[in-house]
Amino acid sequence: MNAAIRKLIFDRLAEAIPEPVTELNYGTPFELLVAVVLSAQATDKGVNKATAKLFPVANTPAAIFALGEDGLREYIKTIGLFNSKGKNIIALCQILLEKHGGEVPQTREALEALPGVGRKTANVVLNTAFGHPTIAVDTHIFRVANRTRIAPGKTVLEVEKKLERWVPKEHKQDAHHLLILHGRYTCIARKPRCGSCVISDLCEYPEKTADA
Repeated sequence: MNAAIRKLIFDRLAEAIPEPVTELNYGTPFELLVAVVLSAQATDKGVNKATAKLFPVANTPAAIFALGEDGLREYIKTIGLFNSKGKNIIALCQILLEKHGGEVPQTREALEALPGVGRKTANVVLNTAFGHPTIAVDTHIFRVANRTRIAPGKTVLEVEKKLERWVPKEHKQDAHHLLILHGRYTCIARKPRCGSCVISDLCEYPEKTADA
């Protein structure tokens, strides 16, 4: 796949998805950070249900830290791995208060130093909260990148590095959400909806389905 085809793919995705934004509900960088930590191995819908109750009560590092693990657990117990996630969120709140004045840092290094925050979470926060052209490779993006051959790779990091090199500059900011939403609703895991896909003729997937 060459650069011209990649540009055409992203042009079409951008036209088909005019508002490429996260489906996690948040109002501040801190709310986004908490939501993304909670979203690991969980659905955005499930996280939104929990944070709809949590954030009106506590949506700052100080307020959530004051809840403690037991208090926080009551709000997030419907989410998978809630015990470990709750422990990490309380710990990261303490670090934000002690080292960052209660603010979410804007560097990858500082974000990845927080409990429960890996490279993918850091990339999401940098991109969505702070406008950095980072691409967090989740299961959807990994699948789409490999299936279409936009950026094939055997590891998440390999795919991320190729996307950083190959995504056209004008689409760098939105590429993360364009690919996630395309993977979530069209290029789905079991049976991709090739019949209704706007990039089907450009995609190099050999087993295209005919139905919409």
